[in-house]
Amino acid sequence: MHLDDYTVSGSNWITENNDQPSLSQTTKTTRKPYCGYEQQTLSKRERAEQESLLAALQWPKPPDGKIAFLQSTDPVHSDFVIVKPSRFFKVGDQLEVVVRMRDFQGKPKQYGGDYLQARIHSPLLKAGAIGRTVDCRNGLYKVFFTLLWPGEVKVSVTLVHPSEAVQVLLRLREEKPDRVYFKSSFKSGRFSETTECNVCLPGDLPVCNFTDLYTGEPWFCYKPRKLSCSSRISHAKGGYQKGLLTHEESLFFQSDVNIKMPILSNGPDSVIVKPKAFADSSNMDRAEDPTVSPSGYYYEDLWRPRTHWIYHFNKSDDISKCLQGKVIHLFGDSTIRQWFEYLTAAVPDLVEFNLGSPKNVGPFMSVDLKHNVLLKFRCHGPPIRFTTVFTSELRYIANELNGIVGGRNTVIAITIWSHFSTFPVEVYIRRLRNIRRAVIQLLDRSPKTLIVIRTANVQELGPEVSLFNSDWYSLQLDSVMRKMFSGIAVHFVDAWEMSLAHYLPHNLHPKEVIVRNQIDTFLSYVCPLQF
Repeated sequence: MHLDDYTVSGSNWITENNDQPSLSQTTKTTRKPYCGYEQQTLSKRERAEQESLLAALQWPKPPDGKIAFLQSTDPVHSDFVIVKPSRFFKVGDQLEVVVRMRDFQGKPKQYGGDYLQARIHSPLLKAGAIGRTVDCRNGLYKVFFTLLWPGEVKVSVTLVHPSEAVQVLLRLREEKPDRVYFKSSFKSGRFSETTECNVCLPGDLPVCNFTDLYTGEPWFCYKPRKLSCSSRISHAKGGYQKGLLTHEESLFFQSDVNIKMPILSNGPDSVIVKPKAFADSSNMDRAEDPTVSPSGYYYEDLWRPRTHWIYHFNKSDDISKCLQGKVIHLFGDSTIRQWFEYLTAAVPDLVEFNLGSPKNVGPFMSVDLKHNVLLKFRCHGPPIRFTTVFTSELRYIANELNGIVGGRNTVIAITIWSHFSTFPVEVYIRRLRNIRRAVIQLLDRSPKTLIVIRTANVQELGPEVSLFNSDWYSLQLDSVMRKMFSGIAVHFVDAWEMSLAHYLPHNLHPKEVIVRNQIDTFLSYVCPLQF
């Protein structure tokens, strides 16, 4: 993104305006179209929304000119301090932490843009919550935590990427949207061919246009030499481009040096928190505001949302009772396929029906005849980085929603994020706009339909994964999704905070204890009368 000034990033991350140009000066920036084939025709309202979303994603930029590796952020030389660590803290108070960045020569950084993740935790209590980070744009960061449980509470701060690496990620997103490439097989009789596919394809070779007729979602494959476009039978991930970075840029992406590295404290790294004066703290736990931060916290390994009550479904009978008479549609990627796998394994009466689908790809279906439950999973349409998917099974979520009658016994859960991280954000905005339109239409015709959106989550990062699936990309997409679905009658399962606040190592596919808490949150929306 070639913008003169970056100002603000996604969820739980804001910037202080130290005499910076206002957002209105940057929203009109013209950007080169991401694809030569497909120019979106946007209404005035859609264009204004897109400009607003892109402006909200702007990120503080290093000064002009190339930054040498030794002048980039070094987590070992950097540190954090707790503001007034020995003061009297009680549950509900705010804790402030200041993070001070230095480079590899130990010199203080003079600009912002580093991507940090921060949390408070009490290991013995299996308690944890995330913090809200403010970039002061001068090498200092403030992190604010709400203290939500009594006891000794430790602070952890992690440098996910130095600001110099974020600029590389930005460049890749704009200039190399084809760095993950896809392929399709075409077959007719004894003949078969395979060609490369993507949202847009470079060069002047003839292409097959597989743009979806209903949603307008673009998809192209190079035309096979002998076979017709209509002979396409499958879609698959092709691979990942190599050699994306210069030597200097590659130094910003080193495991055990500057990717997801802890920043240590200069002084105490924990505070003692006293209980509230009165026993019932439920008012503090449950805030009405859906944008409350943090949205929840772990205590004894159980997730406690702060915006609604949650019930923990410890017995399979409780899950069966909750889902009785329901049809549950799960749409998205492998992180919501985990929900299908968890529920099918947790409920003995829920038996997977063998559809002959490829393993890990789907579609999948489980049936509980005793309780009249139907559970289905279907992956979202391209770009999807799965092994072979038959083109007959490649469906866009918006089109699937348009085919659902809905009603009080229909439950829909959606997640769509990870497979869009390599594309300019407009590609993702377009997809969400189509899904949102279908969601609104479904709720208009069947208002009792329950729709739940599972957010993105953090994952393990190495030098290569960072270039394709960095948490920074996920954070930006997640921020767009939350904004686009705010004010609509959908519920959120905050997988982002649930993966970041937990003590387990980050994983693209979170471990079962985290998935169980996601499912508890999901089922608590399905069955709010349990309480």
